[in-house]
Amino acid sequence: MKVILLAELKGRGGEGDVIEVARGFAVNYLFPRKVAVEATPGNLKQLEQRMHNIKKREEVRLAEAGDFRSILDGKKIAITMKVGEAGRLFGSVTPMMIADAIKEQLSTEVDRRKIETRGAIKTIGEHVVEVSVYRDIKADLTVDVLAEGAAVELSEEEVKLAAEIEAAKAGEETAVADEAGEGAAAEAAEADDDSAAVEADASEEAPAEQETAEEPSTEEEAS
Repeated sequence: MKVILLAELKGRGGEGDVIEVARGFAVNYLFPRKVAVEATPGNLKQLEQRMHNIKKREEVRLAEAGDFRSILDGKKIAITMKVGEAGRLFGSVTPMMIADAIKEQLSTEVDRRKIETRGAIKTIGEHVVEVSVYRDIKADLTVDVLAEGAAVELSEEEVKLAAEIEAAKAGEETAVADEAGEGAAAEAAEADDDSAAVEADASEEAPAEQETAEEPSTEEEAS
């Protein structure tokens, strides 16, 4: 039977498309989930009236899908797995694992159902997977499967960023050390000034005390 799609149906079409499907599929799946309606004369007439708005919405969806594709296409994510003999994994890398890694490493959420691994991923190394973004728009993503405990190889961009961060940290530490050194020098200079002042006061008081000690008493003069 013919139906009018109200939303994207993977591999079949998008909103406003009229497609042929099995009656059971339409009645048991598409209609209850409001993915499509039957292509009756009345619904087709309403579709003609709504086509202008549908086209506008489609243009927005395509633009957003293009932007989203640029976030994923050509990128690489790393997933660490336990490995047995001959580099075989204990289990396999699932779309859910890939979706979680994308969220963590690329800060982007992807529906695991839109990730196509092109076969089971059961060995270490790089594997290209396909992400269905919208309709015919897809992105190729590299999944680098690493053995547990292995070091992650950074890209040139990541190495450069790490070096910049380390340089910034080193600059902050140097600035703190310089400030501490200047503070210590100021304190030492102040201590020297205080010591000099004390010595000067002591030297002024010493002659006065000596003169007092040498002056004869009145009784001694009288005798």
